[in-house]
Amino acid sequence: MAEIQQLLAGNAGYAAARANVADPRPSLQLAVVTCMDARIDTFAVLGLHLGEAHVIRNAGGRVTEDVLRSLALSTHVLGVTTVVVMQHTKCGLAGVTDEELQTITGSDMRFLPIADHEAALREDVEIVRSTPYLQKVDKIAGFVFDVETGEVAMPVRWERDADS
Repeated sequence: MAEIQQLLAGNAGYAAARANVADPRPSLQLAVVTCMDARIDTFAVLGLHLGEAHVIRNAGGRVTEDVLRSLALSTHVLGVTTVVVMQHTKCGLAGVTDEELQTITGSDMRFLPIADHEAALREDVEIVRSTPYLQKVDKIAGFVFDVETGEVAMPVRWERDADS
């Protein structure tokens, strides 16, 4: 329970000093899909501030059905028009197979391992781009965050044509 008490104490400090952002719509009309890895401080990495972006996190920063559910609400209800999918180096999903992860976890689910970041990002950007109910998204970028240097590369990007 010491960890829980530490969280509650941390919250007391946060609550006393927090910035109150009234609007749930991200001011940059941005959603970032990224990994749950504890080494990634998404707001700091991208120079963002509270209220500027939605951050959707999961294992590997992959576009899954649940990410699409969140993006549907982000776009249709909360005004998001730009999506960034950000994976990272030294990810636990890199260099393993679904079969290995299924054996380790005892689950038969797909884990969407990452053999090649650029290929995985192209796949995920294409999923967002081609999902019919996400047509409000007009810009998508695929980033790779280097956990050792703190730098971000952008190997994949897409922008909707004005005629689309």
